Amino acid sequence: MSDIECDVAVIGAGTAGLSAERRARQAGAKTILIDPAFIGTTCANVGCMPSKLLIAAARTAHIARTSEAFGIRTEVVVDGAAVMRRVRRERDRFAKATRDEIAKLPDGVVVKATARFVDGRALSLDDGRTVRATAIIIATGARPSVPKSFDGISDLVLTNETIFELESLPATLAVIGAGPLGLELAQAMARLGVATMVFDEGDTIGGLKGDVAGKLEIALSKELDVHLGVKIETTTVDGKARLVWSGASEGHQTFERVLVAAGRPPALKELDLEATGIELDEHGTPVFDRETMRCGDSPIFMAGDADADRPVLHEASSEGAIAGANAAKLPEVVKARRNVPFSIMFTDPPVAVVGRKAGDDVVTGRASYEDQGRARVENQTTGLVELYADPGDGRLLGATLFCPGADHLGHLLAWSIEGGCTADDLLDRPFYHPTFEEGLKPALRSICEQVGVRLPDVSDEGGPPGA
Repeated sequence: MSDIECDVAVIGAGTAGLSAERRARQAGAKTILIDPAFIGTTCANVGCMPSKLLIAAARTAHIARTSEAFGIRTEVVVDGAAVMRRVRRERDRFAKATRDEIAKLPDGVVVKATARFVDGRALSLDDGRTVRATAIIIATGARPSVPKSFDGISDLVLTNETIFELESLPATLAVIGAGPLGLELAQAMARLGVATMVFDEGDTIGGLKGDVAGKLEIALSKELDVHLGVKIETTTVDGKARLVWSGASEGHQTFERVLVAAGRPPALKELDLEATGIELDEHGTPVFDRETMRCGDSPIFMAGDADADRPVLHEASSEGAIAGANAAKLPEVVKARRNVPFSIMFTDPPVAVVGRKAGDDVVTGRASYEDQGRARVENQTTGLVELYADPGDGRLLGATLFCPGADHLGHLLAWSIEGGCTADDLLDRPFYHPTFEEGLKPALRSICEQVGVRLPDVSDEGGPPGA
């Protein structure tokens, strides 16, 4: 095999890498895409899609189980094997679709190999070849982290990369990590009849703070046990994992399986980044410019989960496009306008976090969904929203939502923030009745009152209280 010379070499064929290669090629660069497997994206294989398939099954069981509130009685039987077969079947369809797109790449682009840096412009492949490129994009993604304290029960440990391969559902499950991934899967498993407990050494839930975090913890605790601020010791007993925890609470329990959702650090260790001479942070992650994705003044760029910045799919795609365009045009580099930060946790109700967070330099408007009109109709009277705005003019800056429909309302607010809307701008928009969107009105009105914007008498609007 002969060595390879190209304009742009992309390491990693996930969402960010595919986006980067495509944009660089569209800009006229000669590109290659390096990956050891080309199995498709993290989202399709072990992330967004299989987790949402499991959550959808759990939501269906939960709706059936709670239907008596509407005068409808049902008997719920969860066939764990059938649930997991559907998860894998549909997951495989999504993964195949991404592989089909990879198969359409031009000849010579796909390079099936692992790579490590020789210097800032050269890579050594495990097939013996060397790649020399004008620019290199790192899009290697992230991998689950399993602390060494779980080595003794490794045969019983699951991660997001293995849980969807279960033939059926376990009877009992411990979830290590109260972040978005852990909470999503824990609630889903509990609703599917798995006796589930969540543990975390930290004292935060879902990465949230304040009143919204409190509401989330209360809601989840009605369906599963959540233990925050605890340290865990593990052993095996009769083929099961025995967990002993201490700290804010104390106890012990045995579990059939343990899902470790303790974070997904960037997959960078095998790249020999030290050979590049670029600056690395305290975690060994390259320091880069978020508006250009370039590492200092080097020919190396970052994209996607590998940069540990905004680990969500739409940001990975955007970062890949920015990195690809700039890598193709070196030495010219253009700063891109980044979208407002936006993430969703698909618990039920969902959590959406948009833009700025609460602070002394913003005004906060709150609204409860515990007596909101549409929420009562749907028997989903759980939740709290907080909207954050500029204290001068009421311009929306951010939001934290835990309420029915938060995954949709989050989009509405992200678009409004990007458009520079104020609270009174949104109140001037049509709100159809009865909808979850109406539930934002009290928070918007509160902001207007705090910044001195006079509003029409609320009684003139009609509709029931809490709409």
